Order: sequence, then structure tokens, then C-alpha cells
Amino acid sequence: MNAENDLIKLYSGKILSLAGDIPLTDRLGSPQVTVKKRSPLCGSTVTVDLVMEEGRVAQFGQDVKACALGQASASIVGAHVIGRTADEITKARDELKAMLTADGPVPSAPFEDYEVLLPARGFRNRHASIMLALEATAEAMEQVAA
Repeated sequence: MNAENDLIKLYSGKILSLAGDIPLTDRLGSPQVTVKKRSPLCGSTVTVDLVMEEGRVAQFGQDVKACALGQASASIVGAHVIGRTADEITKARDELKAMLTADGPVPSAPFEDYEVLLPARGFRNRHASIMLALEATAEAMEQVAA
């Protein structure tokens, strides 16, 4: 397959659908913490507002200024973040990184929707944008715990 076909496959209908319907995009009025992450390569940013209760995400808001791949990733996070613990988010982040960079498996449930981003493995310049939402969420949870 040539590079143009690979790129077309990368921007599949499922990815574009996820990118166009990101959950939890309203910023929180009184978050415990706000974390903004930026990809220096492409300039994509994700800002996360977070409230934790009893060790789990109780409220979540995100502002996503990213490419379609970063938006799709934020959509997956937004769909599954409520009720998650820091360990679950950290595990998903680490599994996603391994999936993209080390031919690791798709992240485990409830983050298995990341399977749609398997074609991004071959596009290293897109990895940072894909990682932003989970990285910002994990860092926010670390700050609340501290």
C-alpha cells in the first residue's frame, strides 16, 4: 500500500465520527485541577478540568484543539472517564503508548475503542496528539492526589 492509501485509511470514517462527537467538552466551573497539554510537533492542545470524589473521576471537562486523531482520542476518553480511578487512566495511557510505539495490544476495557487508531502506528508524528487526552487526565489525577 502506498503512503497516500495509508493516510486515507488512517482518517477512517470511524475516526472522523469520533472526532466530530467529543463528549464532556464543557469546561467545569470549579475544578479541583486544570491541566493543559500541548504537542510541540503539531501544536495540538487538550485542556482537562477534573473533580475527583472517593478516588474516582466525578466531573470532567475538556477543551480540545487538535487534529482529527487527537479529537478521536479525546472522544474515547470523554466517553469512558467518569468513574475511573487514577490506576485505570494510567494503565490506559501506558497501554495506548505501547500500542502506538511497541506494537502492543489495544488498551483494555473500557478503552478498547482505541483499536480504531491502530493505523496510526505508522505515523509517529501523530502519536503525541493521540496521547494528549490521556496524558492530561493522568497528570490531573496525580495533581489531585498530591
